[in-house]
Amino acid sequence: MPIVIDKVDTWIVDIPTIRPHVLSMTSISRQVMMLVFVHCSDGVTGLGEGTTIGGLSYGDESPEGMKLAIDRYCAPLLIGADASSPAAAMARVRAHVVGNHFAKNALETALLDAAARRAGLPLSALLGGRMRDRLPVLWTLASGDTARDIAEAETMIAAGRHDTFKLKIGKRAMARDIAHVAAIKQALGDRASVRVDVNQAWDEQTALRGAAMLADAGVDLIEQPLPHADRAGMARLTSRSRVPIMADEALRGPGDALDFARFRGADAFSIKPPQAGGLFAAGRIAAIATAGHIGVYGGTMLEGGIGTIAAAHLFSTFDRLEWGTELFGPLLQTEDILAEPLDYRDFSLILPDGPGLGVTLDLEKASHFRRDGPGRTAVSLSIKEPI
Repeated sequence: MPIVIDKVDTWIVDIPTIRPHVLSMTSISRQVMMLVFVHCSDGVTGLGEGTTIGGLSYGDESPEGMKLAIDRYCAPLLIGADASSPAAAMARVRAHVVGNHFAKNALETALLDAAARRAGLPLSALLGGRMRDRLPVLWTLASGDTARDIAEAETMIAAGRHDTFKLKIGKRAMARDIAHVAAIKQALGDRASVRVDVNQAWDEQTALRGAAMLADAGVDLIEQPLPHADRAGMARLTSRSRVPIMADEALRGPGDALDFARFRGADAFSIKPPQAGGLFAAGRIAAIATAGHIGVYGGTMLEGGIGTIAAAHLFSTFDRLEWGTELFGPLLQTEDILAEPLDYRDFSLILPDGPGLGVTLDLEKASHFRRDGPGRTAVSLSIKEPI
């Protein structure tokens, strides 16, 4: 008998963060995650996650919107489909559902998790095989308070957890932001790499001035200083800045990556599977970066354990990862909904060896933080029920 998809479930969970996380466009004190469960006829269930930063403040998808898109539009396309062919299942979804990259990534992750569990292989094996068993992970200092950020960084270095730090700037006046960054870099010195993420908050002239000042402060990398649509401005800035420029929000799929590589619009790519539209799409962005001699960085949407480890499996297959990763999302949350938390040590995230994602969801904990009761927005679909 063929193995088919019987049911697709989605949950929303809300987990507080250990401190406010301040970005140029919003601040968050809790992380909202959409969990997806793909149940197969052989009893295997695959897990996926859809998470954004501050709901719709960051981009055009939210966990609530992902849930609705999957429940109403994607799940009916998958019920009865061959569970052993994730690529064919996702091709069907893409043929009938436009956009919704984050929702598609969550579904693709769950389908691949189920397939890898069934095969008894780690997910990375289905994505080409690992080049490394651990990934360097930075920490974002985003309280906005200079003394607090310095103390936080010192604690991380002493604990052997992180020695690379990214600062979120762009919400305050540029001079004040750069003074904040310079003070932190001066305090940490050569013990740590310091980078900044402007989250599209500057215009080109501000970015040119800011890049020169950040270079003088000893900053190693500037992430997405200009609005995502300003590709020409990013190219001009990249050609003139003494600090490498990284594209992030501008990379919404392999097509965007190809344009940036063609016109040298960035020195590095922040690769995020949800933003790209899935793990395979994110892998294609990495291939374009390699072909274009552009640095590779493993980005995050501050996912929980499921989304984080899915990205880690992909990033472990990259032959180049010059700028490391920022897969610290679970560490920002006060509670972990995995049965065993991810393994962070020696400034790295250690990849699990078990089948599929290699992690187990703690259903009791996840249920405790679950916002949506059964049937609120979900359409519970079964192969035995008419669509």
